[in-house]
Formats: sequence, structure tokens, C-alpha cells
Amino acid sequence: MKENACRHDLENMVNSQIFNRGIKSDNVINAFLNVERHLFVKNLDKPYAYQDYPLSIGYDQTISQPYIVALSVDQANINKTDRVLEIGTGSGYQTAIIAELAKDVYTIERIEPLQKKAKSILESLNYQNIHYMIGNGYLGWGEYAPFDVIIISAAAPYVPEHLQQQLAIGGRMILPLGDIYWQRLILFTKEKDELKEKILCTCRFVPLVDKD
Repeated sequence: MKENACRHDLENMVNSQIFNRGIKSDNVINAFLNVERHLFVKNLDKPYAYQDYPLSIGYDQTISQPYIVALSVDQANINKTDRVLEIGTGSGYQTAIIAELAKDVYTIERIEPLQKKAKSILESLNYQNIHYMIGNGYLGWGEYAPFDVIIISAAAPYVPEHLQQQLAIGGRMILPLGDIYWQRLILFTKEKDELKEKILCTCRFVPLVDKD
């Protein structure tokens, strides 16, 4: 894709798919304008990188629809002092968006080749506030807990106990909750030992696999 065409498509995506759907935060909008989605998709899919749908990245995984990523980070209310745990590095696109918004990002991926590719792209873009781990997302990353924000980019049938424990008091968690066919994207806010929930939308994510 030519540079001018990419920029035009990027700006059109942000305006039509994100801003016009009600996401008005300057920080979120600027983060999306700073991250070029075509860098995180397969070469054959680059002409479709700024379209309003997910794309396959291999290993039965996808790069999420831009609006869903925007809704997640907007509702998580990430700020520059936050430490964010991301469950599911995937393509690295959402990781880059979070890195634009947060102090530090701790990202976990169970599929090593996916994270290796994402890390290569992110390092080439000079992100220095991202920490990487290969592992089971259900277990989180206890060494660096508690986290101000946890964003899970795969569907789970329940809220993983380890992630609840690793969320700071006052922290926010975004989780697609449901079965493999139908989920609701939910914002959880931790108040003392209780999670308050707010349903954001219906959605369909790949499942979060619980294995070592």
C-alpha cells in the first residue's frame, strides 16, 4: 500500500468507525491515528486492513475489528500512569494502542510464533514500555500485579480467578464473557473484593484457552 493511501484509509477508519460511533476521547483517537493497522496484518490482507471487520492472523486467531479495540480501551479509561495487563498479544495491534495510552503494558500470549512476530513489529516501531510473556492467560502475570487495567482479547465462560486477584482496587477489566458462539463484552470495575459489571455490547471473540 502506498503511504498516502494508507494515511487516507487510516484517517477514514478512525473517523467513520470510531469517532462517528461515539468514541470521542482525544487520547484514544490520537492513539489510533498513531498506529498503522496494515503493519499488523498478512500481506494479502493489507488492502483490507482499515475495513470494519476482523482479519485472520493465522493459528485460528484474528486481529479484532477496530471499533471493538477502540471500545475496549476507551471504556477501560487507560491513562499515562496505568499499568495494563493484556491477555492475548495476537497481532500486536491492540498492544500498540495500549502502549500509546499507558505507562506499561504486560502482554501474554500462548502461541509463541504469534508473539514473536508481534514483538518484532512492535520493537521496530520503538515501543519500549511493553513486556512480553508466553503463557496461560487464565493465570495472568502475578509477578507484576496488581494491574490498573486488564484487557482480555479472547472469550472466557467465567471471570478467571487469578485475573480478579491481580486487578487493583478501583481497577478496570474488559472481558468477552460467554461461550464460543455468543458473548457480551463487559467492563468490570473492582470495588474492594467485589466486581461491578457494565455490559458494553454483544461480540464474538476466539476462545481463551485454559492450558499450560
